[in-house]
Amino acid sequence: MTAVNDDAFYMQRALNLAAKALGRTSPNPVVGAVIVKEGQIVGEGYHKKAGTPHAEIHALKQAGEKAKGATMYVTLEPCSHYGRTPPCAYALIEAGIKKVVMATLDPNPKVAGRGKKILEEAGVETVVGVLEEEAKRINEVFFKHITTGLPFVSLKYAMTMDGKIATLAGDSRWISGEESRSYVHKLRNIYDGIMVGINTVLKDDPMLNCRLDTEEKRDPVRIIIDGTLMLPLDSNIVKTAHQQRTIVITALSAEEEKCRELEKNNIEILKVAGEPDHLDLVEAFKMLLMEDICSILVEGGARLNASLLEHRLVDKVYCFLAPKITGGTGITPVEGKGVDFMKDAYTLKIAEYRRLDEDILVVAYTGW
Repeated sequence: MTAVNDDAFYMQRALNLAAKALGRTSPNPVVGAVIVKEGQIVGEGYHKKAGTPHAEIHALKQAGEKAKGATMYVTLEPCSHYGRTPPCAYALIEAGIKKVVMATLDPNPKVAGRGKKILEEAGVETVVGVLEEEAKRINEVFFKHITTGLPFVSLKYAMTMDGKIATLAGDSRWISGEESRSYVHKLRNIYDGIMVGINTVLKDDPMLNCRLDTEEKRDPVRIIIDGTLMLPLDSNIVKTAHQQRTIVITALSAEEEKCRELEKNNIEILKVAGEPDHLDLVEAFKMLLMEDICSILVEGGARLNASLLEHRLVDKVYCFLAPKITGGTGITPVEGKGVDFMKDAYTLKIAEYRRLDEDILVVAYTGW
């Protein structure tokens, strides 16, 4: 095995460790670290939650004295600043690490090459770029919010082979199969927030929770776009708001009495500029990011999808294609005005195809 392949092997292990914390570290990135000495792994760890030790610290603690003269593989440049925890770069120097292999530099302006520079000035050899694209992909949420000030936003929908997400009568249960629906709950488990428009709530009365059969699951923050506060007090969303954090985005003109009624039921109200049917979604997303909601899974409806695409606020799309045809004039995934010419269509870059029983999942990026 060549040195390059060795580097890729250990970095992939670090990436696998980092992936264990997907959806748990916001606003921090997910990071994995592996310490290798004389061809043996002597320490490893991953960042589990914001405010707790970083991956490098866990790995150093496990390695102990064996860290001296060893090589560390880490998926992101070690931090160089004081945040909720001390800088990792200095901890590596103190432990006697002789070489640090980083998948990618940290885009955070507080780091952005400083960690690498500190290590080099202390005589530590550094390498950057091993499995860099994979490292950036696993931290796509962090890279998006730290460089733009906006959360990472994904659309999710299931549609028939003739492009319908519901029949003309509004029936949508179930377009996709059981395996696809289980996959959606895995997505809910790693996204900070789940967003729908008020029409979806009125039509489906959803719970929007995570129903995985595992102790590792957690419910995302529910976010309802509701410009006129039509959310019923007897809806599942309101009735379970004491169990699952719920935020309603509404207009500045929303009636105070309605706001108070919802707030009495544990619903948080965020008012933003714009007309009730055309809320300022950019402002809304900035406010949500301030609440450490760094990733959002949008599950409907078609008007909300159209608005998000129109304002180029979508980063990723999960499309579940079911082998069914309804015909007629049912509901499509994206409504709105649409485009007049095919050259003006939103063009996505497909990243993955996956078979889920009889369905096909297509994952694509917008790449504005």
